[in-house]
Amino acid sequence: MNAVQVHVRKGALGEAAMVETPLAPLADGAVRLAIESFSVTANNVTYAVVGDGFKYWDFFPAPEGLGIVPMWGHARVILSNHPEIAVGERVYGYLPMASHLDVRPGKVSAGGFLDTTDYRQPMSPVYNSYTRLAADPEHDPAREAERMIFGPLFRTGFLIEYFLRGQSWFGAEQLIVTSASSKTAMGLASVARQSSPGIRRIGLTSKGNVGFVEASGLYDEVVAYDDCERLPVVRSVSVDFAGNAELLARIHRHFEDALAHSALVGATHIEARSVFGGGEPLPGPKPQLFFAPDHAVAFFKAHGQIEGGKLVAAAWREFLKAAEGTIAIERHDGLAAARDVFVTMLSGQIDPAKGIVIEP
Repeated sequence: MNAVQVHVRKGALGEAAMVETPLAPLADGAVRLAIESFSVTANNVTYAVVGDGFKYWDFFPAPEGLGIVPMWGHARVILSNHPEIAVGERVYGYLPMASHLDVRPGKVSAGGFLDTTDYRQPMSPVYNSYTRLAADPEHDPAREAERMIFGPLFRTGFLIEYFLRGQSWFGAEQLIVTSASSKTAMGLASVARQSSPGIRRIGLTSKGNVGFVEASGLYDEVVAYDDCERLPVVRSVSVDFAGNAELLARIHRHFEDALAHSALVGATHIEARSVFGGGEPLPGPKPQLFFAPDHAVAFFKAHGQIEGGKLVAAAWREFLKAAEGTIAIERHDGLAAARDVFVTMLSGQIDPAKGIVIEP
């Protein structure tokens, strides 16, 4: 029996090919997952763009020079050599753009387990955790697509708001969000609206996406990138999801010392010179990378898994209400479709009003 994987050339992300690889005999204590569904979002583009620097390529090994882009989705156990994991059980977590994945469950509980496979251990446990859907309080069979599309991105937005609120928003009056149509940005705006109503939320987006972002109702004001210099210069916090160095420089030059904090989160504009590549010093504060897995570990250490999970789940339910109707879910069959959607998304040609779900 063979597995099918999508291999992406690291030096030319638009070059992606489907490859068949033989499935090895299942190791003792291991479990074989058949991947049922996953979403393809701008988040996956970020994983690929910064894959070497942040070890995203290391989760699912591929031949030299190639990589397998990680996805979030659902899978079913089709073979088990682990006494606590049954064939037929379904899980949610970090998956390759592929048909199958072997994992070695550890720290098994009713709610989930960690993949303890050796090559995954240097990476954050956030990415190595799998929830068992039969005992998962966040699981709603009717909203599986929304969870794949929004869930991981929403959590990043939740953690950004939690961090900024913990810093008293650095004394800022308003939040400036780039790539405001992105799902992570929408999650941040939703949580800020719930938990920090005194902070004015400004969404920056491309001219063509202004209508979509305004219709979400998550921002107090939506401004096209070309018009960002007309924003009032008051004490502000910037959260950059675009990874566009020129745009970030414009924000810094416009606000200068009124910019209280500048956070870097994603890189959705692959065609622009990336902020992750350094460059000239900018006016105002030095941009700080926000690495969500580290903040997630700190959050759950502070609140515990159960209480922390309740806080996230409550905010998630409110976000789902706000996001209702904003995304039209498109389902595509097969890994060839996943490859094609990913390549198209690299060029920024996917409508933000669409949520893409792949069913291999």
